[in-house]
Amino acid sequence: MGRLSAFVFSTLNGYLEAASGDISWHRHGKEENTYAMEGLRSGNILLFGRVTYQMMASYWPTTTAARNDPIVAVGMNAAEKIVFSRTLTSADWNNTKVVRGPLGDTVRELKRTSRKDMTLLGSGSILTQLADEDLVDEYQVMVDPVAIGSGTALFQGLKRTLELKLAATRSFRSGIVLISYERNVLP
Repeated sequence: MGRLSAFVFSTLNGYLEAASGDISWHRHGKEENTYAMEGLRSGNILLFGRVTYQMMASYWPTTTAARNDPIVAVGMNAAEKIVFSRTLTSADWNNTKVVRGPLGDTVRELKRTSRKDMTLLGSGSILTQLADEDLVDEYQVMVDPVAIGSGTALFQGLKRTLELKLAATRSFRSGIVLISYERNVLP
């Protein structure tokens, strides 16, 4: 049975992106790259919403990515990927499948049948939908030491209360803190 973890960047005041969609506030240095490389070695299936997928697909297959982040680029390009979208009809990034059907049903089936774990990268609206359906097993939030005035909030539009328990913390020299929470399964 596969587990689903979610990995997102957030500002200190809980925004995934600025109102304009800008994420240039995120500081992703060498130490954070090492963490990303470790995560890619797990062989998880990578899940995306359309917007995050298009951003990632516009960078990782490029020669710039291969030059700047060669190990991460190889891992991202080789990974099995699923993009959830009602508008995309095909995906050009290798090893990518487009899923148009019901999000929750698809993830429940993947969790039940897959030998691999899954990682949702970014994709705030998809994260909220999966959290509402109690399908996320672990939340990894990389908090940058920056606050912005407005934007898309982490869990924007959440319809339920998430009861979580702290699983781990890790701080990076950049000032970024990774906070990992697991679903709090009550007896």
